[in-house]
Amino acid sequence: MKVFFPLIIIILVFLVPSSYGDMYKWVDEKGTVHFTDDLSNIPEKYREDAETRKPSKEIRPPEMEDKSLSSPPSEAPKPSVSEGAEVDLLRRGEIWITEAILNERVKRHLVVDSGASFMLINPQIAKELDITVNENTPLIPMTTVSGYILVPLVTLKSVRIGKAQAENIEAVIYTLPSGGDGLLGNSFLNKYRVTLDSIQGKMTLYSMQGEPSPDRPGGYGRDFWMGQFRFYNRVVEDLKKVKQRYEKSGAGSELTRVNNAIRYFENQLSELERRASFAGVPRNWRQ
Repeated sequence: MKVFFPLIIIILVFLVPSSYGDMYKWVDEKGTVHFTDDLSNIPEKYREDAETRKPSKEIRPPEMEDKSLSSPPSEAPKPSVSEGAEVDLLRRGEIWITEAILNERVKRHLVVDSGASFMLINPQIAKELDITVNENTPLIPMTTVSGYILVPLVTLKSVRIGKAQAENIEAVIYTLPSGGDGLLGNSFLNKYRVTLDSIQGKMTLYSMQGEPSPDRPGGYGRDFWMGQFRFYNRVVEDLKKVKQRYEKSGAGSELTRVNNAIRYFENQLSELERRASFAGVPRNWRQ
């Protein structure tokens, strides 16, 4: 049986999951199946019918002979929109893991997590990728058992999953309590329509981009453009709420960094608006 995930219309959760506890499965009115480890991410009208699933007690990525690539691999041929890119998955309880190549340099196993707004990599991977975090790096809030913390947000030059490759992917840097290399979140996944074959352990990624046409400005349809605008507007909105908390508590340094993050995402929103205008995206798709 195949489970279909039209990820462009899933709920985009701003905060990355803080741990791998119980997993919840719920189905919306369109029949779309969702997984999350945070019950609050499920709309209230679906919570009563959500299924609770217990993951394995310990999640470890499989051993790999070569975690870093000694020489840059040749660029993977891009699959057509119709054929998609099929990827092998490894299952750990209710968790699916896939192999990713980051910046065409580092190979890692990431948990496929459609409940995370961004990709997540641990600090060791960031070091191997020569990513520098300084005072100019935007920070975003994340929930932990002890409350909010600010974590760095960086941009990966490329992420390749099988033959599916996307560029300029945002990722947070954080060490997961359960260990592991990180998460494959929606900053990558929302560029694709995804199907998951839970029997065969396969995931197929179909690019959301096609040939430009009056119905697909810039090569993308209405759902893609609306999803992108909603995502960035949601991030800015959530950051401004966090800013209000810091203003009330008088946390000066944290407030400065949140302001920097707001400016960063407002710039991202402005760039998206510029791209949409150039492509001829209708105004009512930019809400």
